[in-house]
Amino acid sequence: MLDLLRRLRSTRLHGVAAWAPTIARVAAGAVFVSQSFGKLFDYSNEVHDFRRYEVPWPEVALPAVGVLELVGGVLLVVGVLTRPAALALALNMVGAIATAGRVEGGTFNLVVAPLMLAAMLFVLWAGPGRWSVDEHLDARMTNGTLATRER
Repeated sequence: MLDLLRRLRSTRLHGVAAWAPTIARVAAGAVFVSQSFGKLFDYSNEVHDFRRYEVPWPEVALPAVGVLELVGGVLLVVGVLTRPAALALALNMVGAIATAGRVEGGTFNLVVAPLMLAAMLFVLWAGPGRWSVDEHLDARMTNGTLATRER
């Protein structure tokens, strides 16, 4: 179990290259947080859009997607549970492309959403990068601080 946690927190890239997932993670997290506000605070217009996109149960799906984007975005910015958050948000982008992209098209749905999907897949593969809580916890586990405490 500890090995799985270590692998979830570790970064594949090192040195200067480790900044690439950091930039992708923080930038994408900020976009997800900003997009969540529309879903959470402009409920009636967004529900109308979700109905038009043929999203099942739009009254339930809208707040669920809004909370996912808010919480997932914050987790990405801070760098906590980076890979699980990236996976959830990647699936969210697949849903956005399959619904809004299919019905409405447009730059946001067919350019920004696929770019966000690519960013999430990159972060999922690369890990949290620098300046993340995950990196800090991984370093502590590797140095034995947490490993000896949990025995």
